[in-house]
Amino acid sequence: MSEKQGYFTRMGDGSGLYMTAEEIRCDIEAGIHDAMRRGKIDGLTEAEKNHLFDIIVMDGNVVGVTRGQEVVSTSDSGCFKLNYQAHVPMDRSTAVLINERVLGLDSVDIGNIDYSYKTVKPILHDEAKVMEIAQSQAVIPVLYGGMPDLGRYTKPDGPVDNWSELLPMGKIDEAKAAQEEAVEHAVKDMVYIAKGMAAAGADGMNLDTSGASGDADFLAALKAIEAIKAEHPDFGIEIGMAGEFVMGMHGGLKYDGVRLAGLYPHKQVKLAEKAGANIFGPVVNTNCNKSFAWNIARAVTFIKACSEAAEIPVHVNVGMGVGGTPMAYVPPTDVVSKAAKAMAEIAKIDGL
Repeated sequence: MSEKQGYFTRMGDGSGLYMTAEEIRCDIEAGIHDAMRRGKIDGLTEAEKNHLFDIIVMDGNVVGVTRGQEVVSTSDSGCFKLNYQAHVPMDRSTAVLINERVLGLDSVDIGNIDYSYKTVKPILHDEAKVMEIAQSQAVIPVLYGGMPDLGRYTKPDGPVDNWSELLPMGKIDEAKAAQEEAVEHAVKDMVYIAKGMAAAGADGMNLDTSGASGDADFLAALKAIEAIKAEHPDFGIEIGMAGEFVMGMHGGLKYDGVRLAGLYPHKQVKLAEKAGANIFGPVVNTNCNKSFAWNIARAVTFIKACSEAAEIPVHVNVGMGVGGTPMAYVPPTDVVSKAAKAMAEIAKIDGL
């Protein structure tokens, strides 16, 4: 479409719409300012805003980065997205090869369908065998993935009281104590699994969706990384976040003297570095009621600040409902590819 008629784009839920150039530029400005206000970070330059506009209005169902701007690609829970989500019957070691030799990923992770380290602990011997088989065939790095998933440690399935039940009852101290106890259980489990996976030949671990249960969940991931690195210094660790800021479910927890609640990506990455992580996966949440222009401008602003602060590679999460992409089970390729291009060329990420 011409500028006069409007450009086809999408909303944060994936639905299509036409927007004029003026509307797109207004949403770019609004998205940038929202990120600046929340994260207390710098915005984009005029040149970067113009470049982002050009990306948003590009023709084609798929766009690509400029030659020389390429970044590496990976995935979390990648080895059961083909079989369980795409319904292609194959085992996980075969899925590794499909990701490597057909889809062209640069690394991938193997995880249990439950994708929680607590549930993996009793079946570590089986999971290690899957990793060993994959390592014997694959060329790309293969990590073992899972979530700290601190909520799994609450009763009746876990050993500690449920802080989500205690907090509404006004039992603040008890809720805090339960979270602190859960952290110790989760760290032990992640360290135990890392030891088994290292023995099976894994290239590393992916602590995915860290912070999903709040600041205690993020603390568990950081402490686990520190402990794993102390025992296996050459074991690669990727930490992927659950959301753009750390929820203060506890509120008083600190790591290296820094309060965890409320941290945005550019500050989260510094603690990940301190703990010993090799790769940081920041997240920026998508607002379904806003346009793609608003969401991608906001996401790029956050991630640009993160990339500038980081001393380790930044592999931003650009998937369903994060990184500027729509919240849809199968996000539309047109805006997914535009989000990836914007992240690579403007936010200067190291990987997707």
